[in-house]
Amino acid sequence: MNLVGHLRCFVVVAEELHFGRAAERLGMAQPPLSQRIQRLEKELGVRLFDRSSRKVELTAPGALLLDEARDILARVDRVYSVAERARLGEARAVRAGLPSDLGGPIVAALIAAFRERRPDLRLDLRETGTAEQVRALAEGALDAGVLRHPCAARDLEFGPMLGQPLGVLLPDGAAPAGEVRLADLDAHDLVTFPREEAPGSYDELLAACRRHGYAPPAVHEARHPQFAVGLVLAGTAVALVPRPADGPTPGVVWRPLAGEPLSLRTSCAWRTPDPPDGVADFAAVATAVLRREAGMTPLDRAPARRVVPRPSSGFLA
Repeated sequence: MNLVGHLRCFVVVAEELHFGRAAERLGMAQPPLSQRIQRLEKELGVRLFDRSSRKVELTAPGALLLDEARDILARVDRVYSVAERARLGEARAVRAGLPSDLGGPIVAALIAAFRERRPDLRLDLRETGTAEQVRALAEGALDAGVLRHPCAARDLEFGPMLGQPLGVLLPDGAAPAGEVRLADLDAHDLVTFPREEAPGSYDELLAACRRHGYAPPAVHEARHPQFAVGLVLAGTAVALVPRPADGPTPGVVWRPLAGEPLSLRTSCAWRTPDPPDGVADFAAVATAVLRREAGMTPLDRAPARRVVPRPSSGFLA
Protein backbone atom coordinates (compact mmCIF):
# COMPACT_ATOMS: atom_id res chain seq x y z
CA MET A 1 0.00 0.00 0.00
CA ASN A 2 1.22 3.52 -0.84
CA LEU A 3 0.99 4.84 2.72
CA VAL A 4 1.96 8.41 1.81
CA GLY A 5 -0.68 8.58 -0.94
CA HIS A 6 -3.33 7.14 1.35
CA LEU A 7 -2.43 9.59 4.13
CA ARG A 8 -2.68 12.48 1.66
CA CYS A 9 -6.20 11.34 0.76
CA PHE A 10 -7.06 11.03 4.45
CA VAL A 11 -5.91 14.59 5.22
CA VAL A 12 -7.92 16.10 2.34
CA VAL A 13 -11.09 14.24 3.38
CA ALA A 14 -10.54 15.35 6.98
CA GLU A 15 -10.23 18.97 5.85
CA GLU A 16 -13.28 18.90 3.60
CA LEU A 17 -15.46 16.43 5.59
CA HIS A 18 -17.07 15.68 2.26
CA PHE A 19 -15.93 12.89 -0.08
CA GLY A 20 -17.14 14.67 -3.21
CA ARG A 21 -15.22 17.89 -2.53
CA ALA A 22 -12.17 15.94 -1.40
CA ALA A 23 -12.19 13.88 -4.60
CA GLU A 24 -12.39 17.08 -6.65
CA ARG A 25 -9.39 18.56 -4.81
CA LEU A 26 -7.41 15.38 -5.38
CA GLY A 27 -8.38 15.15 -9.05
CA MET A 28 -9.91 11.71 -8.76
CA ALA A 29 -13.32 10.03 -8.72
CA GLN A 30 -15.16 9.54 -5.44
CA PRO A 31 -15.35 5.69 -5.43
CA PRO A 32 -11.54 5.19 -5.62
CA LEU A 33 -11.12 7.78 -2.86
CA SER A 34 -13.56 5.91 -0.61
CA GLN A 35 -11.69 2.68 -1.34
CA ARG A 36 -8.37 4.26 -0.36
CA ILE A 37 -9.79 5.44 2.95
CA GLN A 38 -11.21 1.97 3.60
CA ARG A 39 -7.82 0.36 2.84
CA LEU A 40 -6.09 2.82 5.19
CA GLU A 41 -8.61 2.05 7.94
CA LYS A 42 -8.01 -1.68 7.44
CA GLU A 43 -4.24 -1.22 7.50
CA LEU A 44 -4.35 0.85 10.71
CA GLY A 45 -7.07 -1.20 12.36
CA VAL A 46 -9.20 1.83 13.28
CA ARG A 47 -12.20 3.64 11.80
CA LEU A 48 -11.18 7.16 10.76
CA PHE A 49 -14.55 8.62 9.77
CA ASP A 50 -18.17 8.31 10.80
CA ARG A 51 -20.12 8.34 7.54
CA SER A 52 -23.82 8.88 6.99
CA SER A 53 -25.97 10.00 4.09
CA ARG A 54 -25.95 13.54 5.50
CA LYS A 55 -22.46 14.16 6.87
CA VAL A 56 -18.93 12.90 7.39
CA GLU A 57 -17.18 13.33 10.75
CA LEU A 58 -13.76 12.43 12.09
CA THR A 59 -13.71 9.72 14.75
CA ALA A 60 -11.56 10.15 17.84
CA PRO A 61 -8.77 7.98 16.33
CA GLY A 62 -9.06 9.97 13.11
CA ALA A 63 -8.61 13.26 14.96
CA LEU A 64 -5.52 11.88 16.72
CA LEU A 65 -4.04 10.72 13.43
CA LEU A 66 -4.63 13.99 11.56
CA ASP A 67 -1.74 16.01 13.04
CA GLU A 68 0.64 13.08 12.65
CA ALA A 69 -0.43 12.59 9.04
CA ARG A 70 0.14 16.27 8.26
CA ASP A 71 3.57 16.10 9.87
CA ILE A 72 4.51 13.01 7.84
CA LEU A 73 3.35 14.62 4.60
CA ALA A 74 5.24 17.84 5.36
CA ARG A 75 8.41 15.87 5.97
CA VAL A 76 7.93 13.86 2.78
CA ASP A 77 7.41 17.09 0.82
CA ARG A 78 10.64 18.47 2.32
CA VAL A 79 12.52 15.33 1.24
CA TYR A 80 11.28 15.75 -2.33
CA SER A 81 12.09 19.46 -2.25
CA VAL A 82 15.66 18.85 -1.10
CA ALA A 83 16.12 16.11 -3.70
CA GLU A 84 14.78 18.36 -6.47
CA ARG A 85 17.07 21.21 -5.48
CA ALA A 86 20.04 18.86 -5.43
CA ARG A 87 19.08 17.45 -8.84
CA LEU A 88 18.87 20.91 -10.37
CA GLY A 89 21.96 22.16 -8.60
CA GLU A 90 19.91 24.89 -6.92
CA ALA A 91 20.97 24.57 -3.30
CA ARG A 92 20.84 28.35 -2.75
CA ALA A 93 17.23 29.25 -2.05
CA VAL A 94 15.18 31.22 0.46
CA ARG A 95 12.36 29.03 1.76
CA ALA A 96 9.47 31.24 2.84
CA GLY A 97 5.92 30.64 4.06
CA LEU A 98 2.90 32.69 3.02
CA PRO A 99 -0.70 32.68 4.30
CA SER A 100 -3.16 31.19 1.84
CA ASP A 101 -5.34 34.31 1.51
CA LEU A 102 -2.80 36.76 0.06
CA GLY A 103 -4.11 36.34 -3.48
CA GLY A 104 -2.42 35.57 -6.78
CA PRO A 105 -1.43 39.12 -7.81
CA ILE A 106 0.36 39.71 -4.48
CA VAL A 107 2.27 36.41 -4.71
CA ALA A 108 3.27 37.18 -8.31
CA ALA A 109 4.45 40.68 -7.35
CA LEU A 110 6.48 39.26 -4.46
CA ILE A 111 8.22 36.73 -6.71
CA ALA A 112 9.01 39.37 -9.33
CA ALA A 113 10.35 41.87 -6.78
CA PHE A 114 12.57 39.29 -5.08
CA ARG A 115 13.90 38.07 -8.44
CA GLU A 116 14.83 41.65 -9.34
CA ARG A 117 16.53 42.27 -5.98
CA ARG A 118 18.32 38.91 -5.69
CA PRO A 119 18.63 37.24 -9.11
CA ASP A 120 21.28 34.92 -7.66
CA LEU A 121 18.78 33.27 -5.25
CA ARG A 122 15.72 31.15 -5.83
CA LEU A 123 12.57 31.92 -3.83
CA ASP A 124 10.86 28.74 -2.63
CA LEU A 125 7.37 29.75 -1.45
CA ARG A 126 5.10 27.48 0.60
CA GLU A 127 1.44 28.25 1.24
CA THR A 128 0.93 27.57 4.94
CA GLY A 129 -0.72 29.09 8.01
CA THR A 130 0.93 30.97 10.85
CA ALA A 131 0.97 28.08 13.32
CA GLU A 132 2.67 25.74 10.85
CA GLN A 133 5.11 28.47 9.81
CA VAL A 134 6.18 28.97 13.43
CA ARG A 135 6.85 25.24 13.77
CA ALA A 136 8.69 25.08 10.44
CA LEU A 137 10.85 28.09 11.33
CA ALA A 138 11.76 26.49 14.67
CA GLU A 139 12.67 23.21 12.94
CA GLY A 140 14.70 24.92 10.22
CA ALA A 141 12.31 23.81 7.47
CA LEU A 142 11.63 27.48 6.59
CA ASP A 143 14.02 30.42 6.46
CA ALA A 144 11.37 33.15 6.67
CA GLY A 145 7.64 33.63 6.72
CA VAL A 146 4.75 36.07 6.61
CA LEU A 147 2.84 35.61 9.86
CA ARG A 148 -0.46 36.80 11.31
CA HIS A 149 -0.41 38.25 14.81
CA PRO A 150 -0.72 37.61 17.66
CA CYS A 151 1.33 34.44 17.55
CA ALA A 152 3.34 32.58 20.16
CA ALA A 153 6.92 32.30 18.96
CA ARG A 154 10.39 32.14 20.46
CA ASP A 155 13.77 32.69 18.82
CA LEU A 156 12.17 34.65 15.98
CA GLU A 157 12.83 38.18 14.82
CA PHE A 158 10.00 40.19 13.28
CA GLY A 159 9.89 42.86 10.63
CA PRO A 160 7.64 45.94 10.71
CA MET A 161 4.08 45.27 11.85
CA LEU A 162 1.52 46.00 9.13
CA GLY A 163 -2.23 46.45 9.47
CA GLN A 164 -4.86 45.51 6.88
CA PRO A 165 -8.51 46.52 7.44
CA LEU A 166 -11.13 43.84 7.00
CA GLY A 167 -14.37 44.35 5.13
CA VAL A 168 -17.37 42.12 4.55
CA LEU A 169 -18.15 39.91 1.57
CA LEU A 170 -21.88 39.90 0.79
CA PRO A 171 -24.19 38.49 -1.88
CA ASP A 172 -24.54 40.90 -4.77
CA GLY A 173 -27.91 42.62 -4.60
CA ALA A 174 -28.18 42.34 -0.79
CA ALA A 175 -25.43 44.82 0.00
CA PRO A 176 -25.73 48.55 0.68
CA ALA A 177 -23.85 51.05 -1.45
CA GLY A 178 -21.50 52.21 1.31
CA GLU A 179 -20.03 51.08 4.59
CA VAL A 180 -21.50 48.25 6.66
CA ARG A 181 -21.80 48.19 10.44
CA LEU A 182 -20.74 44.99 12.15
CA ALA A 183 -23.88 45.00 14.28
CA ASP A 184 -25.99 44.78 11.10
CA LEU A 185 -24.61 41.29 10.48
CA ASP A 186 -25.79 39.86 13.79
CA ALA A 187 -28.28 37.35 12.34
CA HIS A 188 -25.83 35.85 9.83
CA ASP A 189 -23.25 33.12 10.10
CA LEU A 190 -19.59 34.05 9.69
CA VAL A 191 -17.10 32.52 7.25
CA THR A 192 -13.44 32.94 8.14
CA PHE A 193 -10.06 31.21 7.89
CA PRO A 194 -9.52 27.99 9.90
CA ARG A 195 -8.46 28.57 13.49
CA GLU A 196 -5.60 26.08 13.16
CA GLU A 197 -3.93 28.35 10.59
CA ALA A 198 -3.60 31.36 12.94
CA PRO A 199 -5.17 30.68 16.37
CA GLY A 200 -4.26 34.06 17.87
CA SER A 201 -5.60 36.06 14.94
CA TYR A 202 -8.77 33.92 14.78
CA ASP A 203 -9.55 34.40 18.50
CA GLU A 204 -8.81 38.12 18.30
CA LEU A 205 -11.14 38.50 15.29
CA LEU A 206 -14.11 36.80 17.00
CA ALA A 207 -13.56 38.77 20.21
CA ALA A 208 -13.53 42.05 18.24
CA CYS A 209 -16.74 41.04 16.44
CA ARG A 210 -18.50 40.48 19.75
CA ARG A 211 -17.26 43.81 21.12
CA HIS A 212 -18.82 45.59 18.15
CA GLY A 213 -22.21 43.90 18.37
CA TYR A 214 -21.72 40.94 16.02
CA ALA A 215 -22.11 37.52 17.65
CA PRO A 216 -22.47 35.13 14.67
CA PRO A 217 -24.89 32.22 15.24
CA ALA A 218 -22.30 29.88 13.67
CA VAL A 219 -18.74 30.15 12.40
CA HIS A 220 -17.72 28.27 9.24
CA GLU A 221 -14.03 27.77 8.50
CA ALA A 222 -12.96 28.09 4.86
CA ARG A 223 -9.43 27.15 3.84
CA HIS A 224 -9.98 28.14 0.21
CA PRO A 225 -11.42 31.51 -0.92
CA GLN A 226 -13.84 29.92 -3.39
CA PHE A 227 -15.38 27.80 -0.64
CA ALA A 228 -16.00 31.00 1.35
CA VAL A 229 -17.57 32.60 -1.73
CA GLY A 230 -19.88 29.61 -2.12
CA LEU A 231 -21.14 29.93 1.45
CA VAL A 232 -21.73 33.66 0.95
CA LEU A 233 -23.59 33.02 -2.31
CA ALA A 234 -25.91 30.64 -0.41
CA GLY A 235 -27.25 33.75 1.33
CA THR A 236 -26.98 32.76 5.01
CA ALA A 237 -23.38 33.72 5.74
CA VAL A 238 -20.97 36.61 5.31
CA ALA A 239 -17.18 36.60 5.16
CA LEU A 240 -14.83 39.08 6.84
CA VAL A 241 -11.87 39.48 4.49
CA PRO A 242 -9.44 42.16 3.22
CA ARG A 243 -10.31 43.95 0.01
CA PRO A 244 -9.72 41.34 -2.74
CA ALA A 245 -6.47 42.02 -4.56
CA ASP A 246 -7.61 40.26 -7.73
CA GLY A 247 -10.76 42.29 -8.33
CA PRO A 248 -14.49 41.53 -7.93
CA THR A 249 -15.94 38.01 -7.91
CA PRO A 250 -19.23 37.42 -9.77
CA GLY A 251 -22.18 37.15 -7.41
CA VAL A 252 -20.56 38.77 -4.38
CA VAL A 253 -19.42 42.26 -3.42
CA TRP A 254 -16.95 43.57 -0.85
CA ARG A 255 -17.89 46.46 1.42
CA PRO A 256 -15.75 48.29 4.03
CA LEU A 257 -16.77 48.17 7.69
CA ALA A 258 -17.83 51.43 9.33
CA GLY A 259 -15.09 52.70 11.61
CA GLU A 260 -12.64 49.99 10.50
CA PRO A 261 -13.15 47.99 13.72
CA LEU A 262 -11.36 44.88 12.41
CA SER A 263 -7.93 44.39 10.90
CA LEU A 264 -5.33 41.73 10.31
CA ARG A 265 -1.85 42.32 11.72
CA THR A 266 0.95 40.89 9.62
CA SER A 267 4.73 40.87 9.64
CA CYS A 268 7.68 38.97 8.25
CA ALA A 269 9.57 36.68 10.62
CA TRP A 270 12.82 34.74 10.53
CA ARG A 271 14.97 32.61 12.79
CA THR A 272 17.68 34.13 14.97
CA PRO A 273 20.59 34.33 15.25
CA ASP A 274 22.40 34.32 11.91
CA PRO A 275 19.56 34.01 9.38
CA PRO A 276 20.56 32.56 5.99
CA ASP A 277 21.63 34.75 3.12
CA GLY A 278 18.67 36.41 1.40
CA VAL A 279 16.31 36.47 4.37
CA ALA A 280 16.77 40.20 4.99
CA ASP A 281 16.14 40.84 1.30
CA PHE A 282 12.98 38.71 1.39
CA ALA A 283 11.68 40.59 4.45
CA ALA A 284 12.31 43.98 2.84
CA VAL A 285 10.71 42.95 -0.45
CA ALA A 286 7.71 41.28 1.19
CA THR A 287 7.04 44.28 3.43
CA ALA A 288 7.17 46.65 0.45
CA VAL A 289 4.91 44.43 -1.69
CA LEU A 290 2.35 43.98 1.10
CA ARG A 291 2.17 47.75 1.53
CA ARG A 292 1.93 48.47 -2.19
CA GLU A 293 -0.22 45.59 -3.45
CA ALA A 294 -2.33 44.61 -0.42
CA GLY A 295 -2.88 48.10 1.01
CA MET A 296 -1.27 47.25 4.35
CA THR A 297 -0.01 50.15 6.47
CA PRO A 298 2.64 50.33 9.22
CA LEU A 299 1.33 50.07 12.78
CA ASP A 300 3.48 52.21 15.05
CA ARG A 301 1.04 51.74 17.88
CA ALA A 302 -2.31 50.07 18.51
CA PRO A 303 -5.05 52.01 16.68
CA ALA A 304 -7.68 53.68 18.81
CA ARG A 305 -11.03 51.95 18.72
CA ARG A 306 -13.96 53.92 17.40
CA VAL A 307 -17.29 52.95 18.92
CA VAL A 308 -20.07 52.67 16.35
CA PRO A 309 -23.65 52.85 17.70
CA ARG A 310 -25.93 49.98 16.74
CA PRO A 311 -28.75 50.97 14.36
CA SER A 312 -32.36 50.04 14.96
CA SER A 313 -32.45 47.46 12.13
CA GLY A 314 -30.02 45.58 9.91
CA PHE A 315 -29.78 45.92 6.17
CA LEU A 316 -30.03 42.13 5.63
CA ALA A 317 -33.04 41.56 7.86
